[in-house]
Amino acid sequence: MNMRIVARLINLPENRGVRVETAAHSLLLVCSGGQVRAFQADCPHAGAPLEEGVICQGRIVCPWHKATFAVANGAVLEPPALVALKQYPVQVRDGVVSVGDAPLDPAPTAVVDDSRCFAVIGAGAAGTAAVATLRREGFTGRLLWIDRESAPAYDRTALSKFVVAGQMAPQDTPPLLEDAPFDDLGIQGEVQHLDAVAKRIELADGRHFDYDAALLATGGQPQSLDIPGAVLSNVFVLRSREDAARIDAAAESAACAVIIGDSFIGLEAASALRQRGLVVQVVSRHDIPLAAQLGRRIGAALRQLHEDNGVIFHSNTEPVSLDGHGAVGTVLLKNGKRLAADLVVIGVGVTPATGFIEGVSKAEDQSLLADHHLQAAPGLWAAGDNLTFPWNHQPTRIEHWRLAQQLGVLAARNMLGGAQTYADVPFFWTYHFGKTFEVLGHAQHWNRLHIEGDLQRHHFIALLCHDDQVEAVVACEYPQAMARLSQRMQHPLNKTEALGLIREG
Repeated sequence: MNMRIVARLINLPENRGVRVETAAHSLLLVCSGGQVRAFQADCPHAGAPLEEGVICQGRIVCPWHKATFAVANGAVLEPPALVALKQYPVQVRDGVVSVGDAPLDPAPTAVVDDSRCFAVIGAGAAGTAAVATLRREGFTGRLLWIDRESAPAYDRTALSKFVVAGQMAPQDTPPLLEDAPFDDLGIQGEVQHLDAVAKRIELADGRHFDYDAALLATGGQPQSLDIPGAVLSNVFVLRSREDAARIDAAAESAACAVIIGDSFIGLEAASALRQRGLVVQVVSRHDIPLAAQLGRRIGAALRQLHEDNGVIFHSNTEPVSLDGHGAVGTVLLKNGKRLAADLVVIGVGVTPATGFIEGVSKAEDQSLLADHHLQAAPGLWAAGDNLTFPWNHQPTRIEHWRLAQQLGVLAARNMLGGAQTYADVPFFWTYHFGKTFEVLGHAQHWNRLHIEGDLQRHHFIALLCHDDQVEAVVACEYPQAMARLSQRMQHPLNKTEALGLIREG
């Protein structure tokens, strides 16, 4: 094997990744516990430079989206990455570090003959993470992966951020599993009925399947508006690649857009369309966007970022009709204003996609009620936006893309016989005018806000606390602190310790 000299041992700090470039690869060198290891330098999820993340508690934490990998062998521990880091052989002689050109072969997965039939319904974040986990952990039985889209299992987070902005072609939306396309595993079809008692799935075209264990990862359906004109052309919701493609096509010839709703999706679409040069107006029932999730001060700063970039807000009102001849032309608001609109994007939330399921308990919002192990009925698990599960001693439903992945991994392991419960930290990110806002935790009862940095310049980190205990952290341009906190917040954390972690640099 060809070995290349890449560094001197004295230049590798303990538990801090160092990037080196060779003729063959970009590598991440990690010195931990006196041992040097070499991995691919960029996160397999979205290509983040891992040397800008942190190494703590035996984990390499991605700076962008908080995927984690084991320092010992590069194994993927937390999504959004779904595959391990490539690891390369290392030699250390006389204080000189050399790395081989070819990656090490991954450890073989224990394979056991399995006659069971597993079904995964849905090929979004949760379903794809579950399928990746079942494959990684050696499931050899029959696997049915069912989705209504012909080419699912792609990164939906790119749609509102980049496709609608015209910065990424719809067909270039990144796949979630490079090495396992849906065409090789999946079944395209609409699930019309699932009988949880009989353990039977029926598709709209008449096909039916019996299962031993199944995962419901159907997510949510975007809510539309029950007002006149909602069915006009150029009125869109944004959930799928096809939705994004239609908005992208309409935006090419549009001059003005109206966004109805100040959700994360709505505001990301506002940012994207404004960056294309459209006049963008946001209609919302709230005066401050996302105040319930982020607090009024941070929500106001986000609104100011949009206004500084030309977005116009119409607050404390709602649309009463969409008007036009065939295609939408104007939006009439409850306060009497009429807005010009060549296209309208509706971003007012989603409804759990659970109407086809029989024999399970559902919450008032029609999400599936599951236990600590994400089991909704014997042989039936759920993960994602369609799920309410016990967390922090109360029923919880969180519509976060990465959390859906985490729950998909957890459900797959429990389908294989595990009894794991969710013990991680919810995390999501949102992107506006070149700024990435990150959120750790799930603040519900916070009563104190502490901000480090400059909120108005969008270079800050904020602690949302209940008395002295940190419930959530919101940040912009503090990637390493957020990476450290993503691990530490798996256990109760007080404000003083949190500030110490933030100020480590």
